Amino acid sequence: MKSSIQNPANPAAHSVVSKDEWLAARRMLLAREKELTAHRDLVNAERRRLPWLKIDKDYVFDGPAGKEALADLFEGRSQLVVYHFMFGPGWKEGCPSCSFVADHIDGLLPHLAARDITLAVVSRAPLQELAAFRRRMGWGFKWVSSFGTDFNHDFHVSFTPEELATGRFDYNYRMNEVEGEGMQEWHGVSVFSQDGLGNVFHTYSSYARGADLLVGAYNYMDLTPKGRDEEGLPFTMSWLRHHDKYERDNAGRQPAQACCHAQAGAA
Repeated sequence: MKSSIQNPANPAAHSVVSKDEWLAARRMLLAREKELTAHRDLVNAERRRLPWLKIDKDYVFDGPAGKEALADLFEGRSQLVVYHFMFGPGWKEGCPSCSFVADHIDGLLPHLAARDITLAVVSRAPLQELAAFRRRMGWGFKWVSSFGTDFNHDFHVSFTPEELATGRFDYNYRMNEVEGEGMQEWHGVSVFSQDGLGNVFHTYSSYARGADLLVGAYNYMDLTPKGRDEEGLPFTMSWLRHHDKYERDNAGRQPAQACCHAQAGAA
């Protein structure tokens, strides 16, 4: 016999059924999940077949050990993943959404290294500003500054006031309308390969919700009845805080800083 239970946090009613009925429904969903897995494998294979673009510009970053070229960031491996972290010059702290991504990084590094992959984080703020925030957050990953270079601009994650003043900016492979004063910094992930002969190639970049795959916590949330539970919020991720601010901000009901995912719908 079926009954209905109301989740006070979610107005959608859920049927309560027998074990056999539950298994039947779960097997139907499993078939859909397997379809999604097979489709994702096909898309991943297409990504690996993308043509490559040779990097001809000499990018030099400020790192903990001094100046480093893009090839140096590989640290002897053949593959490099760069997370474009939103942290502009003069900011008091990094983007909360990008910090959410960064909270997942440190535990990954040994496993990525075992598969010939180096992961580095790049932001436009000067190194000393990045280093101070990195210490506060307790992160150990490598974070370098692209301050004074064209790197962020060339990979479409930083925009000048003059560009924003035109009312449109090129992000996530399309032109977007500037909202309000516009944001100079945006997030993304870029992938590179090197051939051992000094040549570096750009193989892939993704932006906006393309970076969802980097957020392991979201994947856990997606398994739960309430999911991400972001419907009805002022903007996506408005619930999010830096991991050292939850108790303080939630107790004081401080609004979250609108950041990269807040304008994801525009990009």
